[in-house]
Amino acid sequence: MRTSSLVVEPSPGASKLRDRPGLAAALDVVRAELADRLPQPPGRPAPPAPALRLRRAAGGKLGLFDDRGRAVRGKLPRASPPPAAAGPLYAIGDVHGRYDLLASLLPMLANDAEGGGRRPTVVFLGDYIDRAGDPAAVLEALCWLKEWGGVHLHLLKGNHEQALLRFLDNPDEGAVWCGFGGAETLRAYGVKPPDLGEPPSAWTAARDLLLRRLPAAHLRLLQDLDLMVVIGGYAFVHAGVAPGAPLARQDEADLLWIRDEFLETRRLFERTIVHGHSWVDDLPVLSAGRIGLDTGAYATGVLTAARLGAGRIEVLQAKDPSRPAWPRTRRSPAADRVIPRPADYAVPMEPLRIDETVSGPALWRPSERDAPAAPRFETVEWS
Repeated sequence: MRTSSLVVEPSPGASKLRDRPGLAAALDVVRAELADRLPQPPGRPAPPAPALRLRRAAGGKLGLFDDRGRAVRGKLPRASPPPAAAGPLYAIGDVHGRYDLLASLLPMLANDAEGGGRRPTVVFLGDYIDRAGDPAAVLEALCWLKEWGGVHLHLLKGNHEQALLRFLDNPDEGAVWCGFGGAETLRAYGVKPPDLGEPPSAWTAARDLLLRRLPAAHLRLLQDLDLMVVIGGYAFVHAGVAPGAPLARQDEADLLWIRDEFLETRRLFERTIVHGHSWVDDLPVLSAGRIGLDTGAYATGVLTAARLGAGRIEVLQAKDPSRPAWPRTRRSPAADRVIPRPADYAVPMEPLRIDETVSGPALWRPSERDAPAAPRFETVEWS
């Protein structure tokens, strides 16, 4: 596995958002910062890899649909490799308001993909808001990425986005939402969260004020999020999938909220499941049948992305230097048992690769020609 990490410098966009000169002006700072950090996209875009999306049909039932709007019934067909002209495929874990980490991670992806000259496909796994940082800046960054055109972008819904949308429909949901991080999103839009003991009218007033201050582009983005995207041999979801059910027949509640039933199953699925939602420490989780990329950015200060290839996974991380090292219970992302954290784990070493096998990932050292000729970022071995 090759692991690239980047120490995050203070983001001008994030600091000006906290100074709050006015939401519109602050979001303009975000757009200007991203335009400065990310290169202009190539003039002739590569075709995107074919994707299936789990969406609601006209009658309200969930179904998997291809790029032409045709429904997939029953089990998925055998995965076919993406077109040779398609660019690299990335997934990004739960951001939870950490715009500073996201603004540092995106250029890493752009630089990593630059050598091939092909436009990458990037899948965000949901949970852009709540808990920490500047959720409004994160949503503005996603809106900018959609307009930028430098990536083929897929945005998944997380349980926190679902909670916000429920609050907009029914302000009685506000106390529950704020109980697991929603207060930070309200404050990001200049809305004071009501105290938990206040009457329902206070939550209605907060909802109405949020609707006035939430940019239309942010609301539209939240309403258009996908529940699942299938690309090649990978199925991308927020939380996981219900074991035993075909991917085309999954329930929205499971896709957004499932934990133990999915995390503890030994079943293999129709595709390798790439998900967020559940985290252990600042390492991703790599096990038979699933890849977990949530590394608790709001708590650990580490935002994780993965470059997903045929038989090879490369991990890129943006790290907040102001956060102390998070206590680890595992030596390796692929470890199944609890291993005490060693005292010295950040020694630069030769990168490792991961081979996907039926029995689970296997680690081995690459040959000389596999190692990057001029790595742009620090490369460390998981330990």
